[in-house]
Amino acid sequence: MIYIEIFIAFFIPGIIGYGGGPASIPLIEHEVVHRYGWMTVDEFGEVLALGNALPGPIAPKMAGFVGFEQGGVLGAIVGVFATVAPSLILMIALLSLLYKFRHSPKVKKMTMLIRPTIAVLLGVLAYRFFSSSYEATGIWQTGLLIIVSYFLLEKWKVHPALVIAGALVYGAVFLG
Repeated sequence: MIYIEIFIAFFIPGIIGYGGGPASIPLIEHEVVHRYGWMTVDEFGEVLALGNALPGPIAPKMAGFVGFEQGGVLGAIVGVFATVAPSLILMIALLSLLYKFRHSPKVKKMTMLIRPTIAVLLGVLAYRFFSSSYEATGIWQTGLLIIVSYFLLEKWKVHPALVIAGALVYGAVFLG
């Protein structure tokens, strides 16, 4: 029964908490504190502070913590799944709908219009990363990482995860 309660406690905020984690925090607080009484308001505040201190989306982190406290590892899995299930269900439904109409001229035109927007957004993101790296480490370190990454990815076809891991190790050893 506890796993069903954990699922409901995090699935409902995931459905009606439009706007992501910050919008669903009061809904999660209502379920966890007031409806099920698993925590006090102060304990919830501490979990919220801890969740905000860690990287990544807040709702799954809180769901994992509360789920673990109430139902162990399986409770954590149920809680995290319940937070992502609404988005997952909607994404599968929309992708199946898009796949169904993939040969439609309107869908093809829509995807052709979206591609430049995505390219611009990725370009802006790359510029922000470059700017941030340049300000933090200087042009020589940034340039070295860009050039080495280019050769590893494009010339030697190294998997991107390995390039990222190598850059992290480089940063920890030489820039940390």
